Formats: sequence, structure tokens, C-alpha cells
Amino acid sequence: MNKNSTFVPLSVLNIDPESPVPVYRQLYTGLRDAILKGQLASGTQLPSTRALSSELGFARGTILNAYEQLLAEGYLEGEMGGGTYVARELPDELLQAQSVEGVHPSLHEQSSRSLSQRGLMMASTATASPYDLSPVHMFRPGLAALDEFPLKIWSQITARHARQRSYDLLNYGDPAGYTPLRQSIAAYLGSVRAVKCEPEQVIIVTGSQQALDLSARVLLDPGDDVLIEDPCYPGAKGALLGAGANLIAVPVDKEGMCVTPEMVSSATANMAYVTPSHQYPLGVTMSLSRRLALLEWARRAKAWILEDDYDSEFRYKGRPLAALQGLDTSGRVIYMGTFSKVLFPALRVGYMVVPPDLVDGFVAARTTIDLHPPTLGQVILTDFLDEGHFGRHIRRMRELYARRQAALVSAVEQELKGLLEVSPHEAGMYLIGWLLDDLNDQRASEAAAAYGIEAPPLSMFHIEPENSQDAQGLLLGYTAFREDEIRTGVQRLAKVLRTII
Repeated sequence: MNKNSTFVPLSVLNIDPESPVPVYRQLYTGLRDAILKGQLASGTQLPSTRALSSELGFARGTILNAYEQLLAEGYLEGEMGGGTYVARELPDELLQAQSVEGVHPSLHEQSSRSLSQRGLMMASTATASPYDLSPVHMFRPGLAALDEFPLKIWSQITARHARQRSYDLLNYGDPAGYTPLRQSIAAYLGSVRAVKCEPEQVIIVTGSQQALDLSARVLLDPGDDVLIEDPCYPGAKGALLGAGANLIAVPVDKEGMCVTPEMVSSATANMAYVTPSHQYPLGVTMSLSRRLALLEWARRAKAWILEDDYDSEFRYKGRPLAALQGLDTSGRVIYMGTFSKVLFPALRVGYMVVPPDLVDGFVAARTTIDLHPPTLGQVILTDFLDEGHFGRHIRRMRELYARRQAALVSAVEQELKGLLEVSPHEAGMYLIGWLLDDLNDQRASEAAAAYGIEAPPLSMFHIEPENSQDAQGLLLGYTAFREDEIRTGVQRLAKVLRTII
């Protein structure tokens, strides 16, 4: 091997003995950067560890550690005792004065990089309320009464499984989910929601959002047309756009998505997304005639229906409505539900029911995303369901939420007359406050936020901007707040709205 200079300028190494970074690491970094910048050319013989130790005044073991790391990573070559050289096979393009900053771009450089078209679409589409990660304020919609959750019972079940020391819970799990939980969910859905399914059709996911994303990945190709409610849940819009779908906004009236005879006969889209039991965000229920028409459209078009049943447990009059899936005779409906709304958001357990011939494909796709859902939470939830705690909790929450809804309606009637109107609703976790006197909901929401009030504007849920001009409203959640808090919150909202008239 031809030997170049063995001189290593100390300025290249730039070692600070007072730095918290170990000296061997500083030496490694200095030599590596000198090689990448071309300051140490290919084939250059480095000083022996003994010589460099003497020159720098550091222990020989420190020098050895740095050299061994560089040898292992291919920056150096040779044998200890037989000469150590800068590797000769480094590509020329790596020797064009690349600095550490070149290897690890600055934040400014990173921000200027281009995302893929799919990445740009996903990054620019909100999936939830922009307030979700901030401290909870009145009237955040969709949040359960977390202080009423039977945490003691949940903790006892958790402790019981911890004491059993089942090492099986530490192993990899079934990509479709914990089998006993899938059995319990299938039984529950059959008796309460009239869903027709076997446990094998149930796939456990982290929530409705993952169910939407998985469905879009498996069933859509870029450019496929998808019918979607307008207004709609932003998470559905985000998942579908992220899959490259072309969204066709379908208006919603008092009977739900406006499924017209023309739409049924044209049959051009590949999928439809609906919230038939409790439309989000308007809260209406899809009529039977519309449900049957939508199912007929899916049958004719060989299209898929995504049924999002996100909060059907909270119905305050009568029994929960039968699911659209239960009316399906051609296997075109993918049914989705979640425990995050009815129990607590951090649980991150949801489920989907897919037609039998799609199960293998969905499970395989589920595996590519994150192998399988976490097991321990599923095991605890299974006992919570099977031992009757879930049913008792839901019954308690229905009574509590009904009282809190009544408190909201009463307070609005007293404090906001002439500014905003709400009407009681037989289901859900929020009400829409309809703004009067030509108030703009975006402006009202922003003004309320300045006073610590979360009231998302109805217009933000629309796909077609022109549709948002017809009715202006604010979403007012009530389930997470005590009755006295609701009254105080309404009084504050009244002060805010009076300032922007």
C-alpha cells in the first residue's frame, strides 16, 4: 500500500477534554469528518495508536477505541500493528467536502425537502379538532367523563393479570387481535347492534382512524372515486385523500346522506363513507329508505360502504339503532367501531367487521402496519366486557350524559337567547349550537378560543366551501363536564358572542 503523510493536524481533531462527550468519541468524529471532507486522503497512513496517544496526551486505550470504531465502519482499513490507513474504496462523491452538516441536514434544509404527493396530502389534511392535544376546555366535543370511569375495577383486572405472570402475554400476538376479545365483540355487536358476523370477521385496530386507513389502503387505488358525507368527520377525509382517492361530496339532510335515484343508477364510485346511526357532525340518523338505497347502489356498483359507528352506545331514548351492516345481503359493508369514545381515549382499541372473503387480505395488511395490536390492553378489556362492567358503565353514562345534555339546553335557553339555539337530541356526546343574527361560526369559534372555550365551527367539517355558508354553528360537547361547569361555560360563551355582534 502506498503511504501518504502520517501527519494528522490537531485542528482537525478539535478535542475538548471538558466536554461531556467522551474523548474517544470526539476523536472518532474528528477523524471521520476529516476523511469525508477530503482532509485525510484515501490511502493516508494514520499515526500508530502509541504515537497519537503520546502526541495528544490521552490514554492509548482511548485512541484504540476510536480507531476500532472507524475500522468497523469502513473508514479505515489495515491491521493493528501493521499500519492503519484511510480506506481506499470510499466513493469520490463522499469526499467532496461533506461536513457533518452535510450528513445531518439542518432543520432549515430538512423543512425544504419535498414530501411525496401522498405525504403532502396527508400532512395538509386535519384528522381531528385542532384543540385535541391542548388542555381540556369547555366545550370540547367527543370526550368521555373520564372522572366517572371505574378506574378501580380496571386496576383490579390489570393487577390480576400481572399477578398471574402469564408469559404468553409478552409474546407476539395475533395480527387480527386477541381471540377472546374478538369473540366478546362479535357477541356484543350481534345482540346490541344487530351486526351479522362471526368472531373471525372481527379485526382489532387502534381505533376508527386506523380502521379507515386500513380500509383505504386495502380497497382503493389512487384516483378511485369515493362518496363522502358533507359535512363529514375530518379523519375520514384525511385517510381517503391520503390513499389518493377522489372525494365526491354528497350533501346531508335530515334523513342523512342524500342517496338519490340518479346516484344509485349511475354507480361510478368505488366506495362510500357514512355515519348512518349518528351522522358526524350533524347528528341526524339515516332513514331506512336511504340505507336500502345505499346498499342497492353498492350491490350494483360492486362498491364498498364504510360504516363508522363511532358512538352508538350513547342513545338516550329507546335502544341503539340496528347497524347498516345488518341489512347488507351482498357483503359490501365494512363496519367500524371504537372503545376510545365510550371508555377512554388512551385505551386505543377499536374494531372492524369485514366480509369473510376479505378477512385474509385485511389481516395481511394489518400485519404490515404494526404486526399486531398490544395484547395486555385487549386482555383487560375482554374481562371488563365479559364480567359485565362495560354494560353497567354504559348504562350509568347514558343517565349522566342525558342530565348533562339537559343542563346544556337549559343554560343556552337562559343565557344565549337571540344569539344561539340548541335542541335536545336523542343520541350523541355533543349538540350543535346554531348561530343566529348572521354570526360567522369561524369568527365565533376563534373569539371563544381566546376565552378558553373550545367550540369547533361547523364550517370546518365541510368539504365543499359553498355548503358551509347555509348554516353556521358551533359544536358544544357536554359529556365531559359537570352541570355547574356547563352553566358557567354557557355564561362565558354568551359574553363572547355579544362582543362580536
